[in-house]
Amino acid sequence: MGALDDITKKAQDFVEENKDAINDALNSEQAEDISDKLLEGVTDAAKKVVPEEHHDKVDDVAAHIDKAVGTEP
Repeated sequence: MGALDDITKKAQDFVEENKDAINDALNSEQAEDISDKLLEGVTDAAKKVVPEEHHDKVDDVAAHIDKAVGTEP
């Protein structure tokens, strides 16, 4: 597990060292456009496989994710 621990540590260090740039990227207009397209596709796909009574929950989850990424609240 030493190699996995090393990779995990490097990833954590990278995120910590670049958290401002990562935050800026996640809150950009480009991220908004990409996330909207991805969320729309995932939402449509999920609605094809879950019963209709759960479609509102799928929409709620997508809306929550959409608020976390991009520029639109």
